[in-house]
Amino acid sequence: MGRRVGLVVAAFALAALAGCAAGSSGSAADHAAVAPAPAQDNAQPGGTPKQESAGTGEAKQAGTSAQQNRQLVRTATVELRASDTTAALSRVKDLVIAEGGYSAQEKSQPNRASVTVKVPGDRLDPVLESISGLEGVEVSRRELQTEDVTEQLVDVEVRLANQRASVERVRGLLDRATTTSEITDIEAELTKRQSELESLQRRHETLKSQVAMSTLTVVISAKSEPVVVVEDENDFLAAFAGGWGALVKAFGWLLVVLGGVLPFAVVLGLPAFGYLWWRRRRKVAPAVPAASSSTP
Repeated sequence: MGRRVGLVVAAFALAALAGCAAGSSGSAADHAAVAPAPAQDNAQPGGTPKQESAGTGEAKQAGTSAQQNRQLVRTATVELRASDTTAALSRVKDLVIAEGGYSAQEKSQPNRASVTVKVPGDRLDPVLESISGLEGVEVSRRELQTEDVTEQLVDVEVRLANQRASVERVRGLLDRATTTSEITDIEAELTKRQSELESLQRRHETLKSQVAMSTLTVVISAKSEPVVVVEDENDFLAAFAGGWGALVKAFGWLLVVLGGVLPFAVVLGLPAFGYLWWRRRRKVAPAVPAASSSTP
């Protein structure tokens, strides 16, 4: 009996092993049928290089597009020298207006003038070149600064979108509020979030305006005329004129000193004069009776 049981178990084990072997070979055959033939993939000459070339071209195009979409804030300062500052200032403003800009601030003095203008960002370079080429004008200094605010703009725009969604959510809560305390709390929160939203909107508008319109400051100074040195033909007259000028200056300083001392002299001198006069009268007064007593 035990021997028969052992034979039955051995038979089942052999059958199981045979089934596993068949399954493994079937699975291997399935994988072999599904796997692509390497020879067929390689049979397309130049296929892979074309795909790589296309991918490289798209990457370059994306990089160029990203570079062109950079948001730049540009600020320029130009210092000029001109014989007529008023005329030069007028020509600078005409150039700016012709390029679509406008004057934001202007100051004018007899020998100096300055103007701060706003110029479209893409027209700043042509305006600078035109100003440098003005006739009768010399460029003494030119400075250009560029700030990339692309990341700032992206950050502000994302925060704007999130803040708008936040405000809408709070408004939805306000519509569903039922008690007075809930309405009061939600309205306070809504006011706070709307204030933050308005602040972000102002920041966004400022950045966009700075990118769209560049700031240009132009300072114009008058050209200094050459100093003409005239040699004196008569040394005696020159010396006399110099001495006379020194005498006049010395006399003027003396008057200044006297003017400063005179108030003190009056205030201190009058009491001193009164005291001396009183002392003198006091000494003379006893002598008069003595003279009268000696008379018979």
